Amino acid sequence: MKMDTPKYPNTNIFSDRTFEHIKAFMSLHTYQKDSFLFLEQELSDNLYYVEEGQIRMTKTTEDGKEMVLYLFQKGDLFGELGVIGETQHRFNAKALRDSKVATITQRDVESIILNHGDAAIEFVRWMGLMNQLIHTKLRDLLLYGKIGALCSTLIRLSNSFGDSGENGVKISKKMTNGELADLINTSRETVNRMLSDFKKNGIIEYSRDGEIIILDMEHLKKQCHCEGCPIEICRI
Repeated sequence: MKMDTPKYPNTNIFSDRTFEHIKAFMSLHTYQKDSFLFLEQELSDNLYYVEEGQIRMTKTTEDGKEMVLYLFQKGDLFGELGVIGETQHRFNAKALRDSKVATITQRDVESIILNHGDAAIEFVRWMGLMNQLIHTKLRDLLLYGKIGALCSTLIRLSNSFGDSGENGVKISKKMTNGELADLINTSRETVNRMLSDFKKNGIIEYSRDGEIIILDMEHLKKQCHCEGCPIEICRI
């Protein structure tokens, strides 16, 4: 499995037939590293599908800080469509590396829904999944403190990129402590301290290549008050 290919892209919710209808209307675009796909309050009339690369979705707080909500990887579909009238983006989307992203317009989505009943049901399920993804991430960030948010993030990473072994679950996707800090809206120094405590207490360890190995998954789940969400929702 490639490092940037998650186990559970959110397009798994679509049948092969429906996704072929979606791909038939897509238009491919290239985004350079650090370029924005869209910004908050811009008109939202497209969905975006990651062909290659990585896209970070953030929310700007009242004090001007960016809260990282999700990292969309190869195979993920994201974006917001209007239900009544025009819709504005509630989030920012930025390419973390050179990326290829396909777009499909709201008009084309509506055409697929009108002409294919099964696709309409699957789009409703996809929108429900995306709402749950946002809800659970905000819950983790706001309710259970920095330790709870870090525990939740490690669990999400293990679900998306984890390989189970005799010693625990190794997260094959390597992330810097700064990147982990961005995901839980804190400082790199705070993440350094929390991970050091986890290692000292036998909750995690590191492989020779610097990959995190989770030794005590139950401790992480307890810290973040894990509700046992489906893996399709509990992902990075």
